[in-house]
Amino acid sequence: MTRRTSTTGLALVALLTLATAGAHADPKGVTRAFMNPSVSPCEDFFKYANGGWADTAQIPASYTGISTGREVFDRNQELLRSAIEAAAANVANEKDATVRKVGILYATLMDSARADREGWEPIKPLLAQMDGIKTKADVTKAFATLTAMGINAPWNLGDEADFKNSTMTLAQLNQSGLGMPERDYYFRPDEKSVAIRNAYVAYAQKMFEMTGRTPEQAQQDAAKVLALETALAESSLTRVQLRDIEGNYHNVSVADLQAMAPGLDWAATFKAAGLPTLAKPAGRLNLVSPSFVRQVSNLVQKTPVDDWRAYLHFVVVRSSSGWLSQAFVDERFKYVSMLTGQKQPSPRWKRSVQAVDGALGEAVGKTYVAKAFSPEAMTRMKEMVDNLQAALSERIAGLDWMSADTKAAAQKKLAAVTKKVGYPDKWRDYSALEVDAKGSAVTNLWHASSFGQRRSWNKFDKPVDRGEWAISPATVNAYYNPTFNEIVFPAGILQPPYFDVAADDAMNYGGIGAVIGHEMTHGFDDEGRKFDAQGNMKMWWTDEDDRKFTDKAKVVSSQYDTYVAVDTLHVNGKLTLGENIADIGGLKIAYEAYQKFLAKHGRQDIDGFTPEQRFFLAFAQNCWRNKNRPEATRSQVLTDPHSPNYWRVNGALSNSLEFRKAFGCKDGDRMVQPETTRAQIW
Repeated sequence: MTRRTSTTGLALVALLTLATAGAHADPKGVTRAFMNPSVSPCEDFFKYANGGWADTAQIPASYTGISTGREVFDRNQELLRSAIEAAAANVANEKDATVRKVGILYATLMDSARADREGWEPIKPLLAQMDGIKTKADVTKAFATLTAMGINAPWNLGDEADFKNSTMTLAQLNQSGLGMPERDYYFRPDEKSVAIRNAYVAYAQKMFEMTGRTPEQAQQDAAKVLALETALAESSLTRVQLRDIEGNYHNVSVADLQAMAPGLDWAATFKAAGLPTLAKPAGRLNLVSPSFVRQVSNLVQKTPVDDWRAYLHFVVVRSSSGWLSQAFVDERFKYVSMLTGQKQPSPRWKRSVQAVDGALGEAVGKTYVAKAFSPEAMTRMKEMVDNLQAALSERIAGLDWMSADTKAAAQKKLAAVTKKVGYPDKWRDYSALEVDAKGSAVTNLWHASSFGQRRSWNKFDKPVDRGEWAISPATVNAYYNPTFNEIVFPAGILQPPYFDVAADDAMNYGGIGAVIGHEMTHGFDDEGRKFDAQGNMKMWWTDEDDRKFTDKAKVVSSQYDTYVAVDTLHVNGKLTLGENIADIGGLKIAYEAYQKFLAKHGRQDIDGFTPEQRFFLAFAQNCWRNKNRPEATRSQVLTDPHSPNYWRVNGALSNSLEFRKAFGCKDGDRMVQPETTRAQIW
């Protein structure tokens, strides 16, 4: 679970590195060509289900991995491309203002000739502001300017439903400002981490040279950037600490914030950013990390202005380098490839389509759902969600470790879950978004970012809009939002092989059914369980049940700690705990919902597989089939709350007695967890 949503495993870092290669899954049933029957399903089910595919599939140079999710993502991108290019071709005659904005934005993003002509010209005015900083007051004014543009330096300021009053929106100040993926990249002493840091410094130095610094100045400024970001990282929470919902809630007034971190004038900074709700002592916000805020305050006072000037200059460049001339794109990619193993940059059209979807997702989503998501699919999907909700209700009722009082509260929460499928009931209004046909790619993306920031800030101190979606309709993902107590499944993931109205139902229950169960279970994982039916952070557990849950969660964490992801790097059981609980629980719920389906509609063996075997094969093939570059897996393990897909399959299935029965596995087999270490909560 992230701060706002909890994803199925196709989270951003993974979603952007998936790819299509080799054979495609047959959406109608099990794909035997993917399998390696020489591997026992009781020894390594991932290889049994996907080994044939993994042995032959090639990762394209512009991808960091290949998977089921990438196949769907690529198909979705092609559909979006068709709609977006049509909008770009018809700008002059288009009457719909929002569709014109789609076309104009795409055209500016695709204008590589202009980008090469202009070089870093589009960012010169903003760089001049950063380079003109002379005082500490100027530093904080620069913070305000960048924050209002949606550039996180050194913090992120967004909206969140108040954890203790989920009907109202609260401003949230979160740690940010680092150019590397997360804090520990600045401190790990191993050879690969040192190489990544060196590549980052080299990238910064090159960016300084390309924007007017002498080589000597560039070297000095790059060193200043690393030193300042390292100081910010020292006070940043770890990825595991960021999962501590209760520990990350500090609802304070601006006056409290000023007393806590007096190194800058907070009300004045918020006022300069255009935030009247926070430009007064009584304004309220949540501090995710007070230690980070104090560190920023101290650094503003103690760090030379020259260092801040270098840091903020580089923030502007690195936030825009992907859309400047090819020389900037290439230098940025040298660093990115160190992190991900990617051999070539993605084609410009793919990056542009993705950027348009990010800026105007619900605008292009209208066309997408019309082409890709039928009314029949909507009806079937809603039926499946209801079926899994009923299965989870029965699971809760039958738990032998939970008291009646806690069960009643859990049932109340489950019954109150809001279920969103396909696309929003009300489409987003983009009338305030400025897109300039004469503007550059960078300036138009800044307009889009500023629009998103302003839209977020306009929610402060207002009732939450529970009809809002956090991701676009074409996104290959799903999430649970604890403060809304909602599960959300956009049309983008409701595609073959995850979900197909014409497929064998074992494929649907083992595919999208496991995703549905996963998101439902997030409402009852180690974080989600701390929120009640209305989305308020409130303890609804008895003390004894709370202790029992904690003990069971430790079993899950310890089990995944033993799994090796790449080289000698292990999965982080604490970081991935919520997702692992959801994987194990979601699989169980989907299986039981499928059993109810079979009881109603009858059983049938197909292609030599029982219904149960097909269900588990669908889970492995249609949900989590993937192959990553080692660098991408390493980055995932260090930053992502999801386990690598290999362990999402084998880890979850090794705890399933139903899987054991379906394939005739026995005690001592690798795919059978001993009873003493078997992880099962829901």
